[in-house]
Amino acid sequence: MLKRGRMKPSRERLGPVKYLFRRFLLFVLVLCPVVLRCQMEATTLFNADGSPEAYISFTEDNPTIFMWSGKPVAYLARSVGGGFNVYGFNGKHLGWYVNGSIRSHDGNPVCGAYTAVRVVSLPQPEPPKSLKQPIPLKSFKELAPSRPLFRRQWSSTQCGMFLSEEAPRDSD
Repeated sequence: MLKRGRMKPSRERLGPVKYLFRRFLLFVLVLCPVVLRCQMEATTLFNADGSPEAYISFTEDNPTIFMWSGKPVAYLARSVGGGFNVYGFNGKHLGWYVNGSIRSHDGNPVCGAYTAVRVVSLPQPEPPKSLKQPIPLKSFKELAPSRPLFRRQWSSTQCGMFLSEEAPRDSD
């Protein structure tokens, strides 16, 4: 028969609760960071038409942009105004990576992550990535120009062309 009033939980009833709580803590403290890190290691960059063009690898000291062929074409450097500056390995400032989009000097998005592109078109499946080629030495960085107003209209330049050496550059 149960006594009226406040009942103290017995050790027998707390055993399974402690076990589940400890397992939950193990999951949160150990497994969640591993899962989140795996998801953050690479961000795919899509064109406005939804085709995957390149990806940003966050596993190096400085995040690096690779083409699907494995060729490193650019890297990211923290920007004072938030986000990142995008530089070619030749030291040229290419644009900005802010809120999942790479923006040109005109302020137009050139390529973007899934969340940035899905508004424009349905992203296509990603092909398998090739092995990463060695990262070249970085030249001295030129000063980043002031940011323009960011526009919604996508650039006519394809992401791969923009990130490669053949891309037309603004004359500053």
